[in-house]
Amino acid sequence: MLDVCLLGTSGMLPLPGRWLTSMMLRYNGSSLLVDCGEGTQIAIKEKGWSYNPIDVICFTHFHADHISGLPGLLLTIGNSERTAPLTLIGPKGLQRVVNSLRVIAPELPFEIKCIEITEPSAHFNINGYEIDAFKVNHTVACYGYSISIPRIGKFDPVRARELEIPVHFWNKLQHGEDVVVNDKTFTSDMVMGASRKGIKVTYCTDTRPVPAIVENAKNSDLFICEGMYGENDKDHKAREYKHMTFKEAAKLAKEAKVERLWLTHYSPSLVRPWDYVDSIKHIFPKVIAAKDQQSIELNFEDD
Repeated sequence: MLDVCLLGTSGMLPLPGRWLTSMMLRYNGSSLLVDCGEGTQIAIKEKGWSYNPIDVICFTHFHADHISGLPGLLLTIGNSERTAPLTLIGPKGLQRVVNSLRVIAPELPFEIKCIEITEPSAHFNINGYEIDAFKVNHTVACYGYSISIPRIGKFDPVRARELEIPVHFWNKLQHGEDVVVNDKTFTSDMVMGASRKGIKVTYCTDTRPVPAIVENAKNSDLFICEGMYGENDKDHKAREYKHMTFKEAAKLAKEAKVERLWLTHYSPSLVRPWDYVDSIKHIFPKVIAAKDQQSIELNFEDD
């Protein structure tokens, strides 16, 4: 099971009732945050989730509305008695940016590990999260993220008995370990079925439509994508400032064959984004204009 919460949906500046865009995931006791603009701490508090289990923070880019809330959040995590290391992932220059922000948050009881992405794509495996970063097209270096929870195949006890593997070794085989019984080696593929469908969430904001988004969002259970502009007359602004319209996001969702689309990162001038959703449902029907605290519990498919 993967808990997903879109903590805020605003782009550029926080508004009353609309915090800056940030997403939080919870899986197996570990939390992952994508972006941390001003007000993210309050959004987490309003949701009722804890700061302490945040193990990973991924940054799309270094514009203030996506990272300016980091110093305060670090101090709050420190006050939660956390001592385990915290991993930060982001574009090249992350260490320099974090060091600059930490001038006002110098004393922390935990280590910060910065991982800088220097290639068009990168893959990380942290605390059960499979994280795929992919470069998009904004005015500065910017990345989208697909976060997956893989699911192993089913264990075949009948086959294990046929192979005369003692029961106390079964758990190791289920976790991919080889075992040796009477000088004979047994590998997990001998008793495990093919991998089953896992859970996948793709988060993408501050970009023009690019093929990498479709490639990485393919078959996602949830695609969270910026919809800076919902109005029909804002195409030129989207191109000029390298953002996306509702229509462009819907086309990406359709092409990527995702299960559902949540729009986010609205322009401050877009007061009622939900008023414009019906105009794109002919492109992709399962779309909503997400609101702050929009949440979903994603579960593995039944066998």
